[in-house]
Formats: sequence, structure tokens, C-alpha cells
Amino acid sequence: VCHDDVVEYVMKLSRYKAPRSVARSLSAIKTFFRFLTAEGYMSSNPARLVDCPKIPRRLPDTLSIEDIKKLLSAIDTQSPLGTRDLAMLELAYATGTRVSELLNLKLQDLNLEAGFIRVTGKGSKQRLVPIGSRATQAVHKYLEESRPRLTTFESCPYLFVNKKGKRLSRQGFWKILKGYALKAGLRKRVTPHSLRHSFA
Repeated sequence: VCHDDVVEYVMKLSRYKAPRSVARSLSAIKTFFRFLTAEGYMSSNPARLVDCPKIPRRLPDTLSIEDIKKLLSAIDTQSPLGTRDLAMLELAYATGTRVSELLNLKLQDLNLEAGFIRVTGKGSKQRLVPIGSRATQAVHKYLEESRPRLTTFESCPYLFVNKKGKRLSRQGFWKILKGYALKAGLRKRVTPHSLRHSFA
């Protein structure tokens, strides 16, 4: 087997297989020939200089405005946790913050009167992020009516808390979002990152 044989094989695969599948096949071939040369069965690797096909980047999952409305409508705001969930999802959608950034928000990071939050991102870099009126109202209601029933500032300085009054975890957020997506009847895959991409 020589270099041209491998190229010809990859070109034939490309006629009826997706680029990702072709890349996987080529990766297996390269590994196999690397093994053969390492063991001394071949003097050189004929696949070493064969380039992988370019794999197109997948578009991120996004939710339409209608999907977002369905998601938010699935929340029962009569309970303290429901009020928290609405505030949390409204804020995530309004700001496009990462889940870790959202859950690390502290009460001191809020300025609802001015309409912004202070977010600590990667590398501990801080930025001011504006929030809309819907998110502001939802967070304000949560702070006034629900959070005091879940915890106190002395017990937990974080904005969003679980039913035990401690900071909500990433797993907790994922579980909450997944539950509302099912309740709303959304068929597409809904992840915490979906809200970030939908905002964008």
C-alpha cells in the first residue's frame, strides 16, 4: 500500500459518506499503519501525509421565540421554586451568560435599578451585562417573594439557591431545564447552552 492508494480510498469514501465518517475511517487507517511501522512490518507510514476532509462546524442548538415562550409558560410561579426558576431562565435568556456565570452570581452583583448585572467570567474577568425589563421583573419578584422563604443572605450570598438554601449546582440547573423542556413538549434537544445560543 502506498500514499496514492490511501488517497484514492479516501476519495472513494467521500462519494457516499459524510466528512465526519470519512475522517473516522482515515483516523483508523493512520493508526493501523502507525502500528505496523512501529512494529517494523513497514518501513514508512503511507497514510501519514494524507489530509483529513474538512468537517463542517455544526450550528449550535437554538430555541425559537415561540419555544422560549413555551418553556417559560411551563413554569408554575405559584411556588417559591417556580418563581426562582422563572427568574433564572429569564435572566439566562436575557443575558446569554454561561451556566457557571449565572449560578455564581451573588446578590451584590445585581443592580436592578440600573438594569445590569456584574458577571465574573473565564479568567476571573468581570463585565457588566445589561438585562431587559422582563428579566428584571422576574428577578425582583423572586428576591421579594421567594428567596427569603428559601434562605437568608447570611446563610448563602448567591442569587439562585436550591430548596435547602444552598447555591444551586450545574446539575440542578440542568435537571430543572430538562424538566421544563419535557413539560413544554419541546422536541428539540434543550441544554443550558441552548439558552446562550438562543440569546446570541
